[in-house]
Amino acid sequence: MASAKRIIADLELYGRCVIRGRTYFLSALISPLIMMLAFGAIFSFFSGGSSGPISVYLQNQDNGQISTQFINALNSTGTLRLKSVNKSENFTQYLSAHSASEGVIIPVDFSLDYNETKPVNVTVYVNPSSSSSAVVSETVNGVINAFNLKHYGGSPFIGMSQTTVNPKVHKYIDFLVPGLIGLIIILLPMEAIIAVSSEYKKTKLFKQLSLTPLTKAEWLASKALWYVFLGAISFLEIVAVGIFVFGANISLTVWLIPFLILGSILFAALGMLAGTLTKDPEAANSVLYIIITPMMLLSGVFYPLTSLPTYLQYVAHVLPLTYVTEGLSAVMIYGNYMQATLDIAVLAVITIILFVAATKLFKWRED
Repeated sequence: MASAKRIIADLELYGRCVIRGRTYFLSALISPLIMMLAFGAIFSFFSGGSSGPISVYLQNQDNGQISTQFINALNSTGTLRLKSVNKSENFTQYLSAHSASEGVIIPVDFSLDYNETKPVNVTVYVNPSSSSSAVVSETVNGVINAFNLKHYGGSPFIGMSQTTVNPKVHKYIDFLVPGLIGLIIILLPMEAIIAVSSEYKKTKLFKQLSLTPLTKAEWLASKALWYVFLGAISFLEIVAVGIFVFGANISLTVWLIPFLILGSILFAALGMLAGTLTKDPEAANSVLYIIITPMMLLSGVFYPLTSLPTYLQYVAHVLPLTYVTEGLSAVMIYGNYMQATLDIAVLAVITIILFVAATKLFKWRED
């Protein structure tokens, strides 16, 4: 029969072990907080909670007063943060160069046509897979309705037409493919190297390796190269399924190679660096999910970064996975190679820093 005394004794012993293993105990406390904060922030945005205005590029091709009043009305909603684009710019190319989906064009002679009660259309650029685009469309349409109601009793002199940055209409799967590639790039090396580090420490294998000519940098480099290879295979699998099963509309170029290489090396180094905190498999798993959970939620894995509130976009750009998913999306969806170049440069710097830090801080022998 079950003994309450043995149950309580075992509970007390296990509790002491968990508390003494500080890393695992603290991570068990921190992980729910991270998940709650991230999910709460994201879903409060999608449910219409207060999350700050959405950044929208606007090109005013008109010189009249009505267009100025229209822009002021858009600003006064508090929903949009308008960024002015010069008239001389090709608006579609400008949005693509900035990896942006949402924009508004006020056409030439907008004020003149409005005053003469001639039909005129405001053009709104949207991304069909983005919830923020729906908010932009509803906001612009609401201002249009207010203008029509105020001046012409509701007659639709001002209309709204919608278009996309790319003539190829992108679906959600197009944005998901780069995100899943980024997720695989972080999971494969980090999960394995953190686990290996804790296991090697437990079995004293690192102590034996310290007696060989192999250096820590060499050990890490060999692991990183292995995960570059595995990452490339995973990349091909994801792309193949995305294109041939779900009909993903994405571009494949040599610009993708730096992200696969740098991403795998970066997260292998981060895994080894995280391994300095772990001494057992339980702690390894906890540290792993503390690191990857915010990156999974905030780095554009499951939705475009522009779908996030502005303050979360700032947080996202502190996370290294953001530069992988952002760069992959810039290449595969927008053809924005200027953005991709910047992301590659940032990844290269972070990779070098983490690689050096990992090899310096990781110890073959425990004190």
